[in-house]
Amino acid sequence: MADEPNETPDSTAVRVALWRALHVRVDAAPPVLDDETGLRLADPGEGWQRRGDMDPRATSGFRAAVVSRARFVEDLVTDELARGVGQYVILGAGLDTFAQRRPETADRLRIFEIDQPGTQAWKRRRLTALGHGVPERLRLVPVDFEAGDDWWARLVDAGFDPARPAVVACTGVTMYLTEEAVAATLRRLAGLAPGSTLAMTFLLPAELLDAADRPALEATTPQARASGTPFRSFFTPRQMLAAAREAGFRDVRHVAGTELAARYFAGRPDGLRPSSGEDFLVATV
Repeated sequence: MADEPNETPDSTAVRVALWRALHVRVDAAPPVLDDETGLRLADPGEGWQRRGDMDPRATSGFRAAVVSRARFVEDLVTDELARGVGQYVILGAGLDTFAQRRPETADRLRIFEIDQPGTQAWKRRRLTALGHGVPERLRLVPVDFEAGDDWWARLVDAGFDPARPAVVACTGVTMYLTEEAVAATLRRLAGLAPGSTLAMTFLLPAELLDAADRPALEATTPQARASGTPFRSFFTPRQMLAAAREAGFRDVRHVAGTELAARYFAGRPDGLRPSSGEDFLVATV
């Protein structure tokens, strides 16, 4: 049966899932992140690697950035689980596949994936069709942001316990929000239980990018606008750290993309490196 018009995945989420699979297929082993589950979810059909946005050479920096940020978050979740944190929230989950790929870790967590209702309904059907299902430990939380849904209320309704610490990941999202919306999100998350950690990416202003990466940002900005998802906010690391402190976080730190490059890509025979431009805020309550 064809997807209902309102039950389709976001095109950006599909692209990210395909880049993660492309990393496994065209880059040198071992992969930084081994994820072809998202490819099976997206089911793009034969010839997906011939898409214009899948060119192995042209997309190498973006592809590496996508897998490095995912690997960083998953390593953080594993570390926090060892400390006893049992809740994991993914804001803007898209086609995230942590719960399916890492059952030995996911089985010890309550995972909450927040995204638009259409994406969540589609993903639920695809997980069922592929035999994964949606187990009790995984909560798909549909939130209609455009209609003004209160994502926090939806999260609590889905079983999230605000009195217990959590890891919250928000990657590839803030650039689509206004600065005011980012600040409001930070204030809400600063009210998490003590011991909670937020990992949130943000786009750097063009002048802070490596010179080689600026043309790509200049090219993708109008493309994002034309697709209906314009880039709305850019932050310097100093601005993002200040916003987190003002929101009420106790400890904040900046993790640069160059740090992830050194951590996950050193010594690779293919020379794969993430493009600059998207860094992490890591903040604790």
